[in-house]
Amino acid sequence: MTVGSILLSGAAILLLLGAGQRVLDKMHLTDRSALILIALMFVGGLLPDIDFGLVRVNIGGALIPLAVCVYLLIKAEGYERIRAVMGAVITSGALYLLGRILPDEPEKILIDPVYLCGLVGGLVGYALGRSRRGAFVSGVLGVLLADTVNAVTVWASGIEQTLRLGGAGIFDTAVISGLLAVLLAELMGEVVERMARLRGVKPDENRVHKPQKGGK
Repeated sequence: MTVGSILLSGAAILLLLGAGQRVLDKMHLTDRSALILIALMFVGGLLPDIDFGLVRVNIGGALIPLAVCVYLLIKAEGYERIRAVMGAVITSGALYLLGRILPDEPEKILIDPVYLCGLVGGLVGYALGRSRRGAFVSGVLGVLLADTVNAVTVWASGIEQTLRLGGAGIFDTAVISGLLAVLLAELMGEVVERMARLRGVKPDENRVHKPQKGGK
């Protein structure tokens, strides 16, 4: 079982135990819908990729996460949607540059590139997306975009290399990035609320859950 699968399994267990309800509320998801999506990602990952010539799309690792991102963007409002899209673009750029500067020899890298890119994607995704929805979109969509940009760059150099979008390590990277981005958004929101309570000030929902107008 891959790291991404383990993390999704852990998330599913937490949901069954009743944890993460507030996060799901802010992302306009129910426990049932979240569990269904996790199950679809597992099953979709086992199905054959959809072949488009040089591009092979993994259902569980690309199509379903992409569908979730589209859904969250539709639910987002105003500036939050812009932040999420711009965050995904910038996150993809950061991951693309990271891939360029990493040594070619695996033994020279202290952290597996899959994990390192997932961590960087999650951090950048949260910093740019800020809200739960924006952070998830920035983290997950940023990883998929970075993989696509890398493939286009390779094709431009004359090398016909197949792009397996959402397959292999990209699935793990996307899961790590998306979950970390959402977790950071939730933790920071909790910190802001607690600090407001300590000061005796009622938390401003528009700032705790909506870093920018229209976000949650």
